Amino acid sequence: MPRYRGVYVGQIRGQAAARKREKEVVRTSDPATAEMLQRAEKEGVITAFHRYLAQQPQCAFGLTGICCRICIQGPCRVKRDEVGSRGVCGASDYTIVARNVARYIAGGASAHSDHARHIARTLLEVAEGRAPDYRIADPEKLRRVARRVGVPTDGKSDRDLAKEVALRALEEFGRAADEPCVFLTSTITEGRRRKFKNCDIVPYAIDRSIVQVLHGTTMGMDADPVNIIFTGLRAALADYTGMHIATDLSDVLFGTPRPVRTEANLGAIDPDYVNIATHGHNPTLSEMVLAAAEELKAEAQAAGAKGVRVVGICCTGNELLMRQGVPLAANQSAQEMAIMTGALDAMIVDVQCIMPAVKTLAECYHTRVITTHPLAKLPASYHVAFREEDALASAREMVRLAIEAYKERDPDRVHIPSHRVATMAGFSLEALLELFGNVDRERPVRVLTDAIREGQLAGVCLFAGCTNQRVPHDTSHLTILKTLVENDVFCVATGCAAGAFARAGLATPAAVEQYAGEGLRRFLGRLAEAAGLEDGLPLVFHMGSCVDNTRAADLCTAMAEEMGVDVPKVPFVASAPEAMHEKAVSIGSWCVAMGLPVHVGIMPPVEGSPLVYGILTQIAHDVYGGHFIFEMEPQAAAEKLLAALEYRRWKLGIHQAAAKKFETLVAAHW
Repeated sequence: MPRYRGVYVGQIRGQAAARKREKEVVRTSDPATAEMLQRAEKEGVITAFHRYLAQQPQCAFGLTGICCRICIQGPCRVKRDEVGSRGVCGASDYTIVARNVARYIAGGASAHSDHARHIARTLLEVAEGRAPDYRIADPEKLRRVARRVGVPTDGKSDRDLAKEVALRALEEFGRAADEPCVFLTSTITEGRRRKFKNCDIVPYAIDRSIVQVLHGTTMGMDADPVNIIFTGLRAALADYTGMHIATDLSDVLFGTPRPVRTEANLGAIDPDYVNIATHGHNPTLSEMVLAAAEELKAEAQAAGAKGVRVVGICCTGNELLMRQGVPLAANQSAQEMAIMTGALDAMIVDVQCIMPAVKTLAECYHTRVITTHPLAKLPASYHVAFREEDALASAREMVRLAIEAYKERDPDRVHIPSHRVATMAGFSLEALLELFGNVDRERPVRVLTDAIREGQLAGVCLFAGCTNQRVPHDTSHLTILKTLVENDVFCVATGCAAGAFARAGLATPAAVEQYAGEGLRRFLGRLAEAAGLEDGLPLVFHMGSCVDNTRAADLCTAMAEEMGVDVPKVPFVASAPEAMHEKAVSIGSWCVAMGLPVHVGIMPPVEGSPLVYGILTQIAHDVYGGHFIFEMEPQAAAEKLLAALEYRRWKLGIHQAAAKKFETLVAAHW
């Protein structure tokens, strides 16, 4: 059986599809964002949607990845004539494209790992009594993590254990010895451990892995595209390591998410309240802002408001949504729309995915943009240096700035779209296993794997990634999801993809009746009945922020271990329909190394080298069992994902039947 039956897998065709979309009038599937764009046109406000169109046509060399700016002899643009076919130093197209991809991976890994370092240091400060406003919210998770990474737990207080775990996590960043990162090796299958060792891509330290990519891709260094990509994969696995640290320790500090019901979209902004949007990725800040907002309710009332209302944007919003039920107002592409409502009094930002344009736009309104991190400042904005040792005091200062801004709000400029929908979130891996455990307490993951083996489910898909102006906002996410669930795929989501589903009303039980296939509907109904949930379960399970993709990876690993196979045999795929950030490149890369088919709906800059394109889409499968699927058309992408799941189910069935017939283990190779 071919890997893809009945679907197009021909020549590269990404940028043609991208250029076609530049002329499309409809730029978003979200009705609230569409309404605000109409208002922007009326008021002459410029947003990311307008700036993208103003950038057309974009550089064809850059789009295909054959522009090299690594040294200042360039930029060199690879042409097709004999002399111009290489850069000044002699670098060919495959070297230039591979270097650029590897540097994307390093950038993404640096973002996630710096986030993780911050969380680990906060846990250390809590353990040492230097961050009195925080506490260990989930001591059981602390002990599970400690045991997993080899820290003895017997007879230790929570604080003593937290200090040891924090120090073990911090070792992962700068370890001098060639010892594998334990937050990686302790969370993957034995097959993946062997594969990474054999391919020499095991990270020994996060920082060292990122430095190796940057060093190896400087002028006069590595020119071998395969070696460059393997070095990039080591950094991608370092990214996975940092992400796991961030998720594990955030759960310890703020609590492991459990299912919550709340609402999403811009309509969650309430004109009767002082409205604050927390934007970015780091929960150490947003949790304190929420606490300060509750504490300063009386001050807001004295200013004429009913209180202080916090809403979320991007992954800080997802963190608060998962743990506290805070409404999610917007994802990355729509962040400016929250300011345009005229009712947002402050946007408090920490790190990552923050458009510099929010400050420019805020000057047209009364909104105060407040930066908090030394690496993420915006010119002319307010800056409150956020420190964990006096976190609540810093948060109070920010909330008071919002209350002052509320007094300056112009009621005539308030325009809040009415779009707000119910949503369910909070499905950490622990929450999912608890859900499955209502059916099978001893082996909860078997509930999912048996449903796949018996044909009730077609497999599992992780939706991840960002939003991107190169395609209509949220459209690809929604199109692919609806096609997959119609074909009985169990779907989980993180980051801005999860935000797209939440704001579209797809993370609800009502969506199950409207979109799910018969098998998926019966599976979710069985889970809901066993859990005593009369209202049912959502169509897609929100697993957290983009740093929480390791929750989904852990689910896949658990499925592999339950099935007695390595990850490349598991009917599990990933999709980033609107990938944008360097973080999406690093996440997709470690997913491929883990052994997953990974769809990307935005063509990355790799078309300039057929060799590199082939490595990513074909050779990667031969080496790691995973590969990239670059497909810009969402319906075609859904068909390819379904075909990948079908192929894995077919091959797994053949191997399991052979193992049963000959009374042996399932074949180790995929």
